[in-house]
Amino acid sequence: MPNSNAKFHCNHRGGQEAGRRELVSRSLQSAQHCLEDQDFGTAYAHYLLVLNLAPELKSSVKETFQFTLFKWAEELDSLARIQDLFNCYEQALELYPNDEVICNSMGEHLFRMGFRDEAAGYFHKAVKLNPDFADAKENFYRVANWLVERWHFIMLNDTKRNLTYLKAIENAVRSGCKSVLDIGTGTGILSMFAKKAGASLVYACELSKTMYELARDVVAANNMEREIKLLHLKSLDIEIPKHIPERVSLVVTETVDAGLFGEGIVESLIHAWEHLLLQPK
Repeated sequence: MPNSNAKFHCNHRGGQEAGRRELVSRSLQSAQHCLEDQDFGTAYAHYLLVLNLAPELKSSVKETFQFTLFKWAEELDSLARIQDLFNCYEQALELYPNDEVICNSMGEHLFRMGFRDEAAGYFHKAVKLNPDFADAKENFYRVANWLVERWHFIMLNDTKRNLTYLKAIENAVRSGCKSVLDIGTGTGILSMFAKKAGASLVYACELSKTMYELARDVVAANNMEREIKLLHLKSLDIEIPKHIPERVSLVVTETVDAGLFGEGIVESLIHAWEHLLLQPK
């Protein structure tokens, strides 16, 4: 009896595998026919089924899948089916999470729709995945020009201003402020000042996805990625101990341009004082 049970299970598994192969084969044929008829939506659905049933085929059908995705996305865009378009890209990135071509294409759609910060994130990821990907690099630089305010460059080249910040941070750290929160870190310059001054714990928050990614690159280029914790958050959303383990002893910020009230910096500083900053005894 045990032998007959084992034989039954073996035959059952064999039948399932044969059925899977047959379904994959038919879906591939149907997808090809749909592409010939320019029915990109149905072809895309067939490829999704194939890739979910037979992930071992990812490499062999990758280029055709990309072509199908991009053509279907163009149709969805022209029909203003924006959510469906995003859903397709999310499905594609679940299957190919490290595909720079799909990331770049997603970024292009987001940029055209006005989601520039989100587009920058996808372009940046594409460049990270393939530093020689010319289209992604061009797209990232183009969107960065929209998002990185001109005054960032002016501030970074203002030596007197930066030295004043550095001296003030050094004085605060030497007086006993060993944990620091940098609100609106931008390029991360004040966080790096704090770390170089001797602060043991440095946290930095940045709401803009583009500036957050830029800060990560700058901090990493200065070999401080393990010493400065970067948070892609609005300071008002920082929670203890979820994001930082305890209140800090010093808050620094340089979000003091003409956008003072528009950026909500007043509310941010009040929140930091009440919830994130150690209170004097």
